[in-house]
Amino acid sequence: MKLALGLEVYNKAQLNLPMDGIQVAEQCGYHSVWTAEAYGSDALSPLAYLAAHTKKIKLGTAVIQVAARTPASAAMTAMTIDALAGGNRTIIGLGVSGPQIVEGWYGQPWGSPHHWLRDYVAIMRNVFARETPVTHVGKQLNLPFEGVGSIGEGKALKSIHHPVGDIQIWIASGAPLNTALAGEVADGWLPMGYGLDGWETHGPNLEKGFKKRLDNAIPIEQFQLFTNLSVEITNDIQTAIDRRKPLTAMYVGGMGSEQNNYHRDSMARRGFPEAAAEIQKCWLNGDKEGAIKAVPNEYIDQSGLIGPVERIQERYSALVPKGATGLIIRSTDTQTIELMAEIVGEHSGLD
Repeated sequence: MKLALGLEVYNKAQLNLPMDGIQVAEQCGYHSVWTAEAYGSDALSPLAYLAAHTKKIKLGTAVIQVAARTPASAAMTAMTIDALAGGNRTIIGLGVSGPQIVEGWYGQPWGSPHHWLRDYVAIMRNVFARETPVTHVGKQLNLPFEGVGSIGEGKALKSIHHPVGDIQIWIASGAPLNTALAGEVADGWLPMGYGLDGWETHGPNLEKGFKKRLDNAIPIEQFQLFTNLSVEITNDIQTAIDRRKPLTAMYVGGMGSEQNNYHRDSMARRGFPEAAAEIQKCWLNGDKEGAIKAVPNEYIDQSGLIGPVERIQERYSALVPKGATGLIIRSTDTQTIELMAEIVGEHSGLD
C-alpha cells in the first residue's frame, strides 16, 4: 500500500505550504504529495516550489480543473515542473469541477465533462510524445482551433521542450462514464466517494474501461487507485468529527447547483442519500447550521482514522477499501505522518 500526503492549502485565504510535514513524509517513504485547486491558489505553482525543496517524492495534482487552462498549457507546465524536479516525479490529476466554477469562474462552456476529459488527455499525451505536430479533432476540443472567431491561421506545433521523464495522467471522477474513461486512457484514478464498498460500486465501470485500454497508457497491472483518508490523533473523537462537518456541509450542500453537485452524489453513493439531500436542501435555503447538523457522525468516522493511536492502529485494516493501491492522508501533523508510515509498513510495506 502506497502512502501519499494531501495538502489542504487551496481553500485558504493565504498560501502556507506545510514544509515540515512534506519533508517528513518524504523521509518516511511516502509515494507522493498532492495539491488541489478551486478558485483560489492554483495546484501547479506549489509543485514547482516543492520540486526545489524535495528530492524524490512524486508531485501530483488532485486535481487541476480542465476548464482552467488548455491541455497544451497544462502539458507545458507539467513538463516544466518535472524538469525542475529531475524527471519521473510529476503526476497530473485531472477533474472537471462543476458548472458553477466552469462557467462562473473560468468563463468556459460546461459542455460535456466526458469529452472535456477524453480530449484533454489525448492532447496532453500527444504533447508529451513529441512524435508529430499536435493535431486533434474531438467533440469538445480541437487543435488547431477553427471555431467561431478563428482567422484560419492556426498551425500544428510540436513542443520545443523535451520531457525529461514520464509524466503520468490520472483522472478524478465518481460517475460511471468518466470512471470507465479513467480505466481506458489514464494511468490512475482518483475516486470521489470511494467508501468501503467502493470496488463493488465502481469496479465494474473501471473494468469496462480496461477492456478498451489505450496503448499509450501504462499497463493495467501498474494502474493506480488512490483514495483519501483523514487521520487525526486525538482523545476527543466527537470534537474532531464535529470540526469536519462544516466543510462537508459546504461541499455536499453548496459546491454545485441543485441539479449538478458531485459531492452530494458522492455522499449518496456512499450510502447516505437521505442525509445528502437534507444537507443540500438546508444549504440552498440558507440554513447552514441545519446543513452542518445533518452531516452524520458515521459518514465522517467512516472516512478517516480519528482517535487515540491505539484506535487508529486497530481500525486501519478495516478502513482500507478493496482495490485501493494508495491512501492520500489528509494530515500535516508530523506525528500522524510518521504513525501512518509505521502502520502501513507493518502491514504491507512502502515502495
